[in-house]
Amino acid sequence: MDLLDPATLIPLVAVLALAGALIGFLAGIFGIGGGAISVPVFYEVFQTLGHAPDLAMPMAVGTSLAVIIPTSIQSSLGHFKRGTVDMALLRAWAVPVLLGVLLGSAIARFAQPEVFQIVFVGVAAINAAKLLSGGSGWRLRDSLPSRFVLSLYGAGVGLVSALMGIGGGAVSNLILTLHNVPIHRAVSTSAGVGVLIAIPGTLGYMAAGWGRADLPPDAIGFVSLATFALTIPTSLLTTRFGVALAHRLSRKHLERAFGLFLLAVCLRFLWEVVAP
Repeated sequence: MDLLDPATLIPLVAVLALAGALIGFLAGIFGIGGGAISVPVFYEVFQTLGHAPDLAMPMAVGTSLAVIIPTSIQSSLGHFKRGTVDMALLRAWAVPVLLGVLLGSAIARFAQPEVFQIVFVGVAAINAAKLLSGGSGWRLRDSLPSRFVLSLYGAGVGLVSALMGIGGGAVSNLILTLHNVPIHRAVSTSAGVGVLIAIPGTLGYMAAGWGRADLPPDAIGFVSLATFALTIPTSLLTTRFGVALAHRLSRKHLERAFGLFLLAVCLRFLWEVVAP
């Protein structure tokens, strides 16, 4: 494929710019990394550029994690200025999340993609049902658990996120709201969780693909620098709007919006699992 041909280059740039805008907005409003959008978009782009699926998929995941770094940082800072980020929880989760990411990265080398999709569908479907039903009766307890249990939760968030190439916001939101954490605080803290996951995840995918002969010239391991550069400007532009909207919405409206988003993601993954 000739990337110098405007008929090829312009649509690819437009798709990546639009994907970046959606990723940034989702990072701001829901405290998630946007991997549910960026991974499939990047995968299609890399295949369009002529890369084989066994290279396109890890590059899509690795590049998605790289994009999550700046968007999560900007999102978490925006929420932090509004005083809704639980810094104590982020400190407690730092090491467990890292261990979970490392374990997930190791498992991802051997498991089939369908396994990852089913895991995400299960987590997202439970979360969507809880949010759309109003959360009545959806409580494990009325406060956060002990430090040990929190560590297990953190490792689980890191594990699932590394398997799926996401920032972990959907998983951490579910955990926090099941323990009676208000939705605005859960969303804000989940943005910080994305930073904890994306940095080691990106470095891991860079290392995993290092030296591979079929990498494009712009790639460092499984991270495409050109795709990153084309996606980041619009994602950083829209993140601030997502943060502002999240704090304008009522708890009820924010929960319903997040629930509908997760439901849509579930349907997309289910389609990939059952479609021939």
